[in-house]
Order: sequence, then structure tokens, then C-alpha cells
Amino acid sequence: MESELFALPVSLPPSDNDLLDAYSEAVIDAAGRASPSVVNIEVHRGQTPAGSGSGFVFTPDGFILTNSHVIHGATAIRVGFPDGRRFVADRIGEDPATDLAILRISAFGLIPTTFGKSAGLRVGQLVIAIGNPYGFQCTVTSGVVSALGRSLRSQSGRLIDNVIQTDAALNPGNSGGPLVTSRGEVVGVNTAIIPSAQGICFAVGIDTATYVAGRLIKDGKIRRGYIGVAGQNVPLNRRIVRGHNLSVESGIFVVSVEPGSPALQAGVRDGDILVAFDGQPVPNIDSLHRILTENRVGAPSTITLIRGTDKADLRIVPVEHSRDN
Repeated sequence: MESELFALPVSLPPSDNDLLDAYSEAVIDAAGRASPSVVNIEVHRGQTPAGSGSGFVFTPDGFILTNSHVIHGATAIRVGFPDGRRFVADRIGEDPATDLAILRISAFGLIPTTFGKSAGLRVGQLVIAIGNPYGFQCTVTSGVVSALGRSLRSQSGRLIDNVIQTDAALNPGNSGGPLVTSRGEVVGVNTAIIPSAQGICFAVGIDTATYVAGRLIKDGKIRRGYIGVAGQNVPLNRRIVRGHNLSVESGIFVVSVEPGSPALQAGVRDGDILVAFDGQPVPNIDSLHRILTENRVGAPSTITLIRGTDKADLRIVPVEHSRDN
């Protein structure tokens, strides 16, 4: 019998054009899913226009996420949709420490965004930024996740943790818009750029934004602890570290203690060096800020400090942080 030869199908690798087409389709699909939810935000202070930014609807009943710095101090806020609809927005609450804010509008037929998980992002993953830079509505830029777990200092002076770094181009007016995946799922709130750099942009992770949004909708604010010290980070003398068996090699040098503050009532003095709070090391100011959450408000705690060459533990009761303290 004569043997028969069968030709096996050969799988050719995708061409460059195929890859580019697939990339384009991913961006087109993601933008198409998310863009109807993205709004342009116009801010007025008195009768004077005071800037603009972006935001996005995340519930069918009109809640909108944006940046605190976009709407802070506004006396009137208006939002506009890509289809031409415009609404007056109410401010529900804002949190300058994470640069997030919640607005609400009364409207029907809203299309909310779909949230993803910022904790599941990977460096190199495709992301798309949508916003209104310089008033150009629904501008789309794409890039990749450049880094994860960054910290970014907010306008309040606190660090925002677990910030996403991306090279998806942002410009003034993009602030508050969504950062989405190729599936159109929101994984971040675009918040900042480094003006002197190119391709270094930041977004607050949606996991953080989800928590903050829930608290702002419920209470209109985020409660944080306050003890009333002004300080600066300083290294500790090695002898003091070894002599007191400290777990840190730096601390917070107390420059001043606010009148009537919990720190003053606890006996903290200018020149003390704070090294721990309730047994948790505080090698710097940012670490103390992270500890002073709402759970600390009104809760008796212990602050550990170095005074001269001695170590002391003082009882302190943090109060709620407000704009006045």
C-alpha cells in the first residue's frame, strides 16, 4: 500500500499588524464601555469660573467620584455628559488626605462604571485614562502600569498609599477621571502628574476609593486621629537605640506642641523624640499618620518618646482631626 502524506496545519505567529489591531480593539472597547459614565466638572467660586476637571458616575442613582482638589472650595458645581446633558451637582463629601470627593446629581438613565480591583493589577498591564484635559471631553490615552505601591503626598500633607503609577498621559483637567483596564473596569482615579517629567502619572487605587466613597456617602467625611505635634524626622543616636533596645533608628523630633492638644495634655514637650505609638514603631511622620486612623479617635493610647537619654511612655487620647487643628 502506498503511504499517504497528510499536511499538518501550520500555525503562523501573529503579524505586527494583527497585534496592533488587537491592541487598538482593546482600547476602543474599553473606552466605549467607560466613556458614557465620564463627566466634565466645572467649578465656580462665587460668580467666577474656578477651573474644571473630570469625574465618573459609579451608581445608577447619580453618585460621582472625582478628586478633592477639583471641587475644594467650590460654591457651585456643574457636570456635563458626552451626550450634552448638564446638571447641577451637590457635594456629598471630600477627603483631602486621599484627594477624593463624592458628588451627586439627580438624573435618569445614567450608566455607572464597573469597578475592578486595583490589588490585582500587574506592572506592564494595559490601562486607559479617560478625562477632559483642557475641556476636551472624553479624551482617551493609553499606556501601562509603570509601578505599584507608590506613595503620593496629597495637598493636605498626608501620604496616599498604594498609588498606581502609569504612563497613560494625563493633563490638567484629567484629574478625577477613571483609569480603566482593557475590559473597561475602573482600577484607579487619575489624580496627579509630575509637571517636569513625561510619562509619570498617578492614580489613587480603586480599592482605596471604594472604601473612602462608602464613608463619604455615609458620613460626609473621613475621621482621622490628631494629637497636635509639629515635628520633623531625625536619626537616633546609636547608643540610645542600643541602650533602650529600640526597633527604629529614627523618630519624630517634636518642634512644637499645639495649645490645648492631646499631646500637651499628655505631657509631650518640645524637643522630645517620638519613637512608638501603642507599641508600633514611628520612624517618621508618615508612619504616625498611618497609625492615626479613625479607630484611634477617643481611644486611650500610649506614646513612647525619648527625652534626653531617657525613654518614657505617656498616656494620650487622640481627638478627631479637623480643618481647624
